Amino acid sequence: MSQPYPRITVWTMVRLGLFQAGLGMMSVLMLGILNRVMISELAIPPLVAAGVIAMHQLVAPARVWFGQLSDAHPIAGTHRTGYVWLGAATFAFLAWSVVQMTWQAAAQMQAGWTWVTWAWVALLGLGFALYGLAVSASSTPFAALLVDISDEDNRSQIVGVVWSLLMVGIIAGAITGSGLLRQVELDAAPDVIRASMNRLFTIVPLAVFGLAVVSTAGIEGKFSRYRQRSRVAEREDQITLGRALRILTASPQTGLFFTFLLCMTLGLFMQEPVLEPYGGAIFNMPIAQTTRLNAYFGVGTLLGLVLTGFAIVPRLGKRPTTVLGCILSALAFMGIMLAGWLGQAGLFTVMVLAFGIASGVTTTGALTLMLDLTLAETAGTFIGAWGLAQALARALSTLCGGGLLELGTRWFGAESFWAYVPVFGTQVLLLGLAALLLRAVDVKAFAERTQVRLQEILAEEFELE
Repeated sequence: MSQPYPRITVWTMVRLGLFQAGLGMMSVLMLGILNRVMISELAIPPLVAAGVIAMHQLVAPARVWFGQLSDAHPIAGTHRTGYVWLGAATFAFLAWSVVQMTWQAAAQMQAGWTWVTWAWVALLGLGFALYGLAVSASSTPFAALLVDISDEDNRSQIVGVVWSLLMVGIIAGAITGSGLLRQVELDAAPDVIRASMNRLFTIVPLAVFGLAVVSTAGIEGKFSRYRQRSRVAEREDQITLGRALRILTASPQTGLFFTFLLCMTLGLFMQEPVLEPYGGAIFNMPIAQTTRLNAYFGVGTLLGLVLTGFAIVPRLGKRPTTVLGCILSALAFMGIMLAGWLGQAGLFTVMVLAFGIASGVTTTGALTLMLDLTLAETAGTFIGAWGLAQALARALSTLCGGGLLELGTRWFGAESFWAYVPVFGTQVLLLGLAALLLRAVDVKAFAERTQVRLQEILAEEFELE
C-alpha cells in the first residue's frame, strides 16, 4: 500500500511563488524598462521595438512541446525541476545578451538604414524569440509541477498564492529598476544609460535565476504525484495546436467567449509598449519615474484581485464582475488620456493605479468564469488552449500598440499627446466590445454545448490515435 503524499503548506506555496515573482521582475525589465529605453532614449521606431519584443510571445506554441518533453524525458531524475532550472539559466543569460544586441542595433540605425541595420534588427528579434523559448521551457514545466504536487481541494489555493507573488515580483522589479536607474535622467549621456542598463540586466537576471532554484529545490522529490498520475497526465498534455483550435471553435458560444477573451486581452495589454514612453514624452518623467509606474499598476492589481475574490464576485457574480472590470478599465484609459490632455502627471499616476485595480477585477472575473465553464475531465485541454490563446493575443497586443503609436507619431509628432490617442482610444473601444460580447454569452448553453462537442472531438481524436 502506497504511503500518502505530504500536504503542501502555505509556506511552501509562498516559496513556490518566488519563481513567479522572478518572472514578474523579468517582465518589468523586458516589456517596461528596455522598451522605454529603445523608444525614448535610443530613438528606435516604436513599430520596430514592438515587433522585436513581440517575438518572445510569438513562440508560445512551443509551450505545448516543452510540456510534453518534460513528461517524457526527465533531466537528472526530475520531470520538472531540471527544465525549470535550465530554462531559467538560459533566459537570464539571453536577457543580458538582448541588451547588448540593442546597443548595436541602435548604433546602426543612427548611422543609417542599410542591410547591416536590418541584419541587427533580425538578430535582435531572434534574441527575443530565444528568450521567449527559454521562458516557456522553464515556466511550462513549472506550471505542470503545480499540478503534480497539488490535490483538487488545494489547487486553487496554490494558484492564488502563486499568482499574487507574480504581482509582487512586478512591484519588486519596478522598485529595483527604479533604484538602479536613479542616476539616469532625461537626456542622459548614452554611456550613462548603457552602463546603468548593463548593471540592471546583470544583477536582476542573476537574482531571478537564484529565485528559481530556491523556489523549486527539493519540491518535486517530496510532493510530486506525477508517477502516480502519469497515464492521466500523458492524456491531458496532448494539446496540439490543431486540436486546441478545433476545441476553441467547437460551437458558436465557444467562439463568442474566446472572441471576448481576445478583445479583453488586447484591450488590457495594448498599452504595455506605450505607457512608459507616454510618461516620458508627455509628462517629462525620467526613466526611474516611469519604471515606478509598474509598481503603481502592480499594487492596484493586487487590490483588484483581493477585492474581486473576496467581495465583488460573491455579491455580483462572475459575469457581471467581468463586465464591470471591462467598463472600469475603459474609464481608466479615458482618465489616462485626460491626464495627458491636461498635462497633469499626478492624475496620470492615479489613473495608472486605478487601471491596475480595474485590471485585477477584469482578470480575476474572466479567470473564474473560465474555470466555471471548464469541465473537470478536460481541464488540461481547456486551460492549455486558453494559455496559448492568451500568449498569442499578448503578442498581437504588443504589435498593435507599437504600430498604432508609430502611426500616431507620424501623424502628430513624437512629443504630441495626440500621437498616443489612437492606442488608448482603441483600447477603450475593445474593452467596450468585450463587455458587449460577454453580455451576449449564454453561460448555461455554453456549458451544455461545450460538454457535448468536446466529448465528440476528443472521441474522434482518440479513435484516430
